[in-house]
Amino acid sequence: MVSGPTRRAVMTLIAPTLQAFFTDRLGKQRQASPRTVAAYRDTIKLLLGFVHKQTGKLPSQLDWDDLDATTISAFLNHLESERHNRTRTRNVRLTAIRSLFSYAALRHPEHAMLIQRVLAIPPKRFDKRIVTFLSPVEVDALVAAPNQDRWEGRRDRVLMLLAIQTGLRVSELTGLNCNDITLGTGASVSCEGKGRKQRAVPLTAQVTALLQIWLSERAGRPSYPLFPTHTCAMQLLQAGVDTSVIALWLGHAGVRSTDAYVHADISIKEKALALTTPAEAPPGRYRPPDKVLAFLESL
Repeated sequence: MVSGPTRRAVMTLIAPTLQAFFTDRLGKQRQASPRTVAAYRDTIKLLLGFVHKQTGKLPSQLDWDDLDATTISAFLNHLESERHNRTRTRNVRLTAIRSLFSYAALRHPEHAMLIQRVLAIPPKRFDKRIVTFLSPVEVDALVAAPNQDRWEGRRDRVLMLLAIQTGLRVSELTGLNCNDITLGTGASVSCEGKGRKQRAVPLTAQVTALLQIWLSERAGRPSYPLFPTHTCAMQLLQAGVDTSVIALWLGHAGVRSTDAYVHADISIKEKALALTTPAEAPPGRYRPPDKVLAFLESL
């Protein structure tokens, strides 16, 4: 056993553990939601980009000594000072990092001291705001604001009334499908909430009546989104669905309203540009050369 001044630090690349963290821990063991995986992925990408600027090392070349407590603390300060993240966002990023290091502790006992120092970094305290709410007058004004002559206005009015009556989160509302609404006796809305918890919330007679009218106008299949958005239109467009079909899907009076999505979709413009690309020029988008970044991009 080598000891004393001749002892060399153990070098362990983070790449294998990083990939196992996303595929094994988050994917198989915790069965994390896509939103959680995306949030953790974005945090790690930001961290690796920060370390790359500090050290010049590509992510696939980093070892755990490059991610010590000093570096992580500097990264957290960078989020607030350079990226202007609020304390809540900074703490969420720290949670993702601590989750990765907790997993690494099981695989790398040789880095136990370094990992423990990172795990000891505390979340930052912040002042909690007093809960605010809308008065009945404000609610009436908000619900009356959407233009009822347009399908978007009729959609927004039903969406807001449903939100006010049920207390569903924005992500829960936008994730509803037509078959999540039960009308008639025992009218209710079913949704998957935070932590993938299923719950059903009863509906008042007023909201039930409006939903019945909206569903009739929506004329969508059970699996279709209850409240189609602009993102829905872009997904249909990128899937190759004709604009006239999208207009019917969204309830547009004509295809002219749908033309805006064609102009907004950069991928369609890229395909058009690719048709004029010289044969000797390599087609397609830029792909990161680093294997770790390529893996994170694929999540």
